[in-house]
Amino acid sequence: MAQALSPDDGRKNLIGLSRDELAGEIESLGEKRFRARQLWHEIYARGETDFERMTTLSKPFRASLAERYRVSRPDISQHQLSNDGTQKWLLGLDDRNQIETVHIPETDRGTLCVSSQVGCTLTCKFCHTGTQRLVRDLEPGEIVGQVMLARDAFGEWPAPLGGRKLTNIVMMGMGEPLYNYDNVSKALRVVMDNEGIAISKRKITLSTSGVVPMIEQCGRELGVMLAISLHAVRDELRDVLVPLNKKYPIKELLAACRKYPPLKNARRITFEYVMLKDVNDSPADARELVRLISGIPAKVNLIPFNPWPGTSYECSSPETIERFAQIVMNAGYPSPVRTPRGQDILAACGQLKSASEKLRASQRGAAAQQAGAA
Repeated sequence: MAQALSPDDGRKNLIGLSRDELAGEIESLGEKRFRARQLWHEIYARGETDFERMTTLSKPFRASLAERYRVSRPDISQHQLSNDGTQKWLLGLDDRNQIETVHIPETDRGTLCVSSQVGCTLTCKFCHTGTQRLVRDLEPGEIVGQVMLARDAFGEWPAPLGGRKLTNIVMMGMGEPLYNYDNVSKALRVVMDNEGIAISKRKITLSTSGVVPMIEQCGRELGVMLAISLHAVRDELRDVLVPLNKKYPIKELLAACRKYPPLKNARRITFEYVMLKDVNDSPADARELVRLISGIPAKVNLIPFNPWPGTSYECSSPETIERFAQIVMNAGYPSPVRTPRGQDILAACGQLKSASEKLRASQRGAAAQQAGAA
C-alpha cells in the first residue's frame, strides 16, 4: 500500500502535519475544514497513500489533493531480519540522509525503536551511534513515517483489535529525542491521536541521556513513559560514559526525575544501565544505584553491553550481572536483564549505525569506480 515517491516531484508530504496544519492546507484548496478529519482518517486510520483510493472524499477533491500533495514514507534502502525475529530497516530520506528503525518482537508485545535525529550529538563512549556525527534533526513526518512504515510491513491497516505486531514505541533509536523536542512532541501527538494510529501514551517510552531542562516539559505535555540512560552512579565515571553529564550531573538529573509529572499517576521511570566489565558493575555500584534512586517509583533495565567494531569495552560476565541484579532487586526495584536482540544484524541497543555507514561507504566506492572508468 505504501507509495514510493521521488523527493523531486515538488508535492508537499502530508505525513506529520498536525490536525490544525492539515485543516489549513484543506482550506487553502477552498474546501470545508471538516474535510481534514476525513483525510486524517484515511491517512492515519486506514494507512492509505493513494488519493484515488480515498473514496470517502469526492473525486474533484481527490484530484486537487493529488496535484499538490503526497502521502509517503521514507524509502527502504535495506531491510534485515535477525535470527531472533528482530527486523531493522535502513531508511532513505528525501535529502538522501539515512536513519535506522528496529522492530523487536516479544511474546506479549512488539516494540518499534524509532530514531529522532540523523546521527547523534552526545558521543556516549559505549554507544556506536554516538560515534556518528549529528547531521540534523528529523522532521515530524520523518518520525511518524517510521511508525507508518512498520505498520505497512505488518499489514496492520486498519490496526487489528488483537494480535498486533506493533504495540509499543520507544524513542531509543538514533539521536537524543529531547534535543529535538518540538519535532518529536509533534510527531508523538500524531501517533497518539485516538482517531488515527492511536498508540497510547502508556505504550510510548522516551529515552533521554539526561537533558534536564526538558524532562518536566515532556512529562507535562506528552505524559509518555520516561527512560533515563544512567549507566554510572558517580559523576566522574558518567562524565566519561555519558559526556552530557558534565552539563547536567547526576544530582540534577535525579531531581528532575523525582518531579516527572506522570509519576503522580502511578507510573514508573525506567533507568537503563549498560553492564561494562570492570567499569560500572561492582556490588558497590549496585548499592550506590539503589541509594540514588531511593524513593523514585522505578525499575532498572540491566543491558549486557553489545560490542561493535572498534570499541574497547567488554560485557560484564553473566555472574556479575546476576549479582548486580540481585542487589537491586533485594532493594525492591525490578531489575530485569535485557536479552540482547538483533545482534547478528547490529540492531541491538547501542549498535545502530553500521548498516548506514557501510552502505554509504559502498556508495562512495562505486562512485569512485565510475569516476575512474570515465
